[in-house]
Amino acid sequence: MTDHPGVADADIDRIVRDEYARVVAMLVRRFRDVDLAEEATGEALLAAVQTWRRDGLPRNPGAWLVTTAGNRALDRIRRESVRDARQKEALMLTPQEPPDPLGAVDDDRLRLIFMCCHPALAVEARVALTLRLVVGLSMDEIAQAFVVPETTMAQRLTRAKRKIKGARIPFGVPFAHDLPFRVGSVAAVIYLVFNQGYLATTGDAPIREELCAEAIRLARLLRQLLPDEPEVAGLLALLLLTDARRPARFDDDTLVPLAEQDRGRWIRPLIAEGHELVRECLRRQRPGYYQILAAINAVHTDGPATDWRQVLALYDQLMVVAPSPVVALNRAVALAEVEGPAAGLAVVDTLDLVPYHAWHATRADLLRRLDRPAAAAQAYESAIALADNAAEREFLAARREELYR
Repeated sequence: MTDHPGVADADIDRIVRDEYARVVAMLVRRFRDVDLAEEATGEALLAAVQTWRRDGLPRNPGAWLVTTAGNRALDRIRRESVRDARQKEALMLTPQEPPDPLGAVDDDRLRLIFMCCHPALAVEARVALTLRLVVGLSMDEIAQAFVVPETTMAQRLTRAKRKIKGARIPFGVPFAHDLPFRVGSVAAVIYLVFNQGYLATTGDAPIREELCAEAIRLARLLRQLLPDEPEVAGLLALLLLTDARRPARFDDDTLVPLAEQDRGRWIRPLIAEGHELVRECLRRQRPGYYQILAAINAVHTDGPATDWRQVLALYDQLMVVAPSPVVALNRAVALAEVEGPAAGLAVVDTLDLVPYHAWHATRADLLRRLDRPAAAAQAYESAIALADNAAEREFLAARREELYR
């Protein structure tokens, strides 16, 4: 143990967040039971909070959690009178003896994502499971992300875990020949993990850096697995170029929009690496969704100011590759920079995105630029009511107040 008992709660919370997914993943691999892994990990985390507050941190908190969670899982198995043959076999296994062949993926957390993204599961279930098991979000946070009641989300996750168990979806797959067929789903959830941290769509923290770092780590691993897959290169480039702007995105927890950020605070090595990946992508024909998004972010991070005509041209490509109302909204922002706010607003008002806070925030900004303060204030009010993050609500409220100065 450390020489200073009574470790700060903030340190315990950070370790718990960082280690949650790794512990769950290792237990799923060992015991082949998602519910058992979650329950045992939860018990270990509770024990960690109580023990570490009293005795201080162990020398290796991660190993402590893995050992404690494994013991709690074994205790649960012993307490139950009926277990299927596979779980009984788990009692005979040591942590060094993996029960399933590991296939082409040798990272527990990435392997857990591949399991969550099995084709047998519905898309929403894949994302929700990833948010729960890999990101460690609470049921309430996941329900907020999907805009459904917590009980509804709990039922969805229960059904998904039952399907994993009933269909005997193995933790040790996929093998190399399976990877290309799941890469789209895996890339999508990694991007979602990053956005969950970067945009902090739930909670009051302006950003969750540990989620951004984990998503980038997983994207790098995916890139190692599939070095010739252009969309994987595009995903990694997109995350790097977005994360490079993180130091300038907030000033004392106050959100700073892109146009007002101090570019001198951006992380140049990440930008250089991201630009190199984008150049690699652009050498290929027919770039995909992540490659085009990465190219847009490369334009934003190239030079002293954004070339909005390039951005608009890239969004035109994206509307062909992956059209959606959200892509159209972002294209309208670029259009407003090129042709003026009236042109942008004309497009925004055609989009069916009323429940989406960014739609209202975009309308508010364009109405402000068109000197229509009353309409802009109403749009800001709607955006504030729908925004999930405290920092964004404060930013929008400040912009609304500026209308009357």
